[in-house]
Amino acid sequence: MKNFREGINKLIAAAEEFSQNFNLSKFIRKRWMNIFVALSILFAALYPNFVSDTWLTIGATFFIFALVALSQDIVLGRAGVYDMGHAIYFGMGAYIFAIATNAWGLNFFAAATLASFAPVIFAMLLSAPVIHLRGDYFLVVSIALNIIFVQALNNNIFEITGGPNGIFGIYPETWLGIDFTKPKFVYYYAFIVVLIVVKLMHNFDNSRYGRAVCYIYQDELAALSMGINPNLIKLLSFAFSAVLAGFAGVLYTLEYGAVAPEIFKVDQSIIFFAIVIVGGQGSLAGVLLGTFVMFVLPELFRGFAQVRYLVFGLAMVVFMILRPNGLIPTKYGFYPKKLFKLKGD
Repeated sequence: MKNFREGINKLIAAAEEFSQNFNLSKFIRKRWMNIFVALSILFAALYPNFVSDTWLTIGATFFIFALVALSQDIVLGRAGVYDMGHAIYFGMGAYIFAIATNAWGLNFFAAATLASFAPVIFAMLLSAPVIHLRGDYFLVVSIALNIIFVQALNNNIFEITGGPNGIFGIYPETWLGIDFTKPKFVYYYAFIVVLIVVKLMHNFDNSRYGRAVCYIYQDELAALSMGINPNLIKLLSFAFSAVLAGFAGVLYTLEYGAVAPEIFKVDQSIIFFAIVIVGGQGSLAGVLLGTFVMFVLPELFRGFAQVRYLVFGLAMVVFMILRPNGLIPTKYGFYPKKLFKLKGD
């Protein structure tokens, strides 16, 4: 009988401990969030089968812009560098792929690899001399670099960029019967790449280097005192973001079959910058939602061409007033409370 009572007491104590540690509301939110994510992926996978070619193109462009925005978020939302010239790497990827396929005759895989990794070299060379600049100073420099890049394209540098008209008729050779320019192929290719990148960035946030980037974002001087090299981490962030932006340029070229300097002007960099700010810096879900708000919503109101940008601009102001930290602000970058919890608490 005594053993039975002790067993009951232990069971009750275990139940009380479980009830104290178990957060029902958090469990429900997490479960519903998993269901929402699964349904969103299912919807995106089936989307091409129920829409017209126009909306299929919009869907593919959404994922392409989301990929560029995610690359922008690595630099802005995580490393805390105010880069407003990110269209440079997007444009480099697009132009290098166009030149490699049309002028040099490379196959799709060789051209895509070159177009994805060549921007890394330029990103390191362009950012290394100015990476020590902070805040608005780097922002001004990045805008200037973007203007120089577009001007070089307009001037038909090395006689291969096509000048203001750009390059048209970009159709890489098929491989094993696969037409890389088919709208459905581009859509699913971009969709799968975004899923992979989101997963990689999620894992990166929880890694050693992700925490180093977090500390730099919070307090660069404190990170330096801990033995973290802020300039090196920022350069590596630029390199990783340049790969993603360059590959997004490849997908954009496949989708539209043409590139022109006007696509990669500072205006485009401002849009990518705004996507991260509106969605939430460092928030993967926020960046995706920000891409939807900044790109897809204007397309929904294209029929109201005269007033859509006025309404859209007012909506952005309202968003920033009501949600100054973004539509889906993130807790990434804040030190866990457990680190500051004393043993006696």
